[in-house]
Amino acid sequence: MPDLARRKAALTARLALLQARLGRIEGELSEPHSQDWEDLATEREGDEVLIGMGEAGSTEMRQIVSALARVEAGDYGICARCGADIAPERLDALPWAPLCLDCAKGVRHQV
Repeated sequence: MPDLARRKAALTARLALLQARLGRIEGELSEPHSQDWEDLATEREGDEVLIGMGEAGSTEMRQIVSALARVEAGDYGICARCGADIAPERLDALPWAPLCLDCAKGVRHQV
């Protein structure tokens, strides 16, 4: 179980980091824009980048919250589709992964 505790701590830390980042993004997006047309165009481009970053961060946050719920339910590390264990290497790379690699790739399991 120490591995599960380590993974839970890492997920919790990543969630806190993303929440702080999203707060900064929202703060930057709420700042008033320049009245100069050229500056405004540059600011709008920057806003688009920030919005994209915010959306990606929000998606990752939802995945982490779901993974933490699986930890609490005792289902973390078990494929939500086939019930097989998710390889530790996959969880190292994608700690919020709900599916084993085969199910994520759409590979059919033989019964």
